[in-house]
Amino acid sequence: MEQFLQQLTNGLAVGSIYALIALGYTMVYGVLKLINFAHGDLFTYGAYLGMTLLTSLLLKDRLGMVAGVLVLAGMVMGLVGLLGVILERAAYRPLRESPRLSAVVSALGASIFLQNALMLVYGARYQVYPEDILPQTAVSLLGFEIPLMRIVVFLASVVMMAALYLFVQKTKIGTAIRAAAIDQGAARLMGIDVDRVVLVVFLIGPALGGAAGLLVGLYYGQVNFTMGWIYGMKAFTAAILGGIGNIPGAMVGGLLLGVVEALGAAYLSIAWKDAIAFCVLILILIVRPTGLLGERVAEKV
Repeated sequence: MEQFLQQLTNGLAVGSIYALIALGYTMVYGVLKLINFAHGDLFTYGAYLGMTLLTSLLLKDRLGMVAGVLVLAGMVMGLVGLLGVILERAAYRPLRESPRLSAVVSALGASIFLQNALMLVYGARYQVYPEDILPQTAVSLLGFEIPLMRIVVFLASVVMMAALYLFVQKTKIGTAIRAAAIDQGAARLMGIDVDRVVLVVFLIGPALGGAAGLLVGLYYGQVNFTMGWIYGMKAFTAAILGGIGNIPGAMVGGLLLGVVEALGAAYLSIAWKDAIAFCVLILILIVRPTGLLGERVAEKV
């Protein structure tokens, strides 16, 4: 029972990170029907920016642990969100009216450019986060000791996902995003600035990816310039699992993928954890080709 609970909490923590990254994929696809292959690299930039700001600004010493981490998260999300906006203006907007394959090739080129730029700046070696940013303690839950960092990662991810869901469902710009996801032409006829909606999507999605990168750095303590590829593939899988273009689906798919990976690694073999996750994806898509919750961001009313 203790091993099961430990693996379950680990799976929920990792799965919540997958879900945060998957939200960036699903929001862009929902509005533009484009897979942003550079999104995994924006996630990596979040991890590296978090490490750089931690070591250069000494936020924990100046503001305290909680305030320092919150300010750090805000700075990382803002910078990566700005990078996402620049990426949209440079790599995607000029190809808005071109065939969809052109935008896909541009996304792949942007991914290669971002990854190699990061390698040139930081080098190819693993980079290590400063120690003792958060206390390495455990919390007693149902009589079992759960590492505090797992709980922090899970709760932080859930708060951000809930905030995004409320933003999309309850605000005016969120309504515009849902309208543009259904029909951009009709949205323009209703007076919605679709270009502004796209900018907001490319601001929020990468910002959440940057937050996920920071959480990975805090959770594992080290980062590498290539890690965006594997995390990006897992998050893309999570988005498909839940239903590409569906925001709640990305959340469910990420959590489910993380739990399946963790339990598969614990009870079968760690060497097969990726294969197990993709086998689950294939089985679910055989039964529900559109994913667990379908492919739509919003339904017509």
